[in-house]
Amino acid sequence: QGQSVESGGGSVQAGGSLRLSCAASGYTLRGYCMGWFRQAPGKEREGVATINTDRSTSYADAVLGRFHISQDNSKNTLYLQMDNLKPEDTATYYCAAVTPDSQGGIWCDVGRPLSDYKYWGQGTQVTVAS
Repeated sequence: QGQSVESGGGSVQAGGSLRLSCAASGYTLRGYCMGWFRQAPGKEREGVATINTDRSTSYADAVLGRFHISQDNSKNTLYLQMDNLKPEDTATYYCAAVTPDSQGGIWCDVGRPLSDYKYWGQGTQVTVAS
């Protein structure tokens, strides 16, 4: 059974940067597409950024130009570089995967239903102060 472990969250001032990591356990990133998601208090979980097996990416409009998703297959780790952080980026950040047995096929997009993703981690908290 696969598992994802997120880390790298913290508290920063507006305009600061953080890099989140998602270590995959029990599965390998190669052959899966991956996504980063976030959930703020009182709000629904939403897609932030995704990366496909061909390294194509998608981003939510709110983070476009400020966040960058990448992965290192040798370390089996997914990353999210977050620059120019804003208070509205405050949330718990999660990573998850679309597996090869997905009925919809192996593709990731911030608009794909969250129910299609598996191996959710426990999340890492990001707090941005104004």
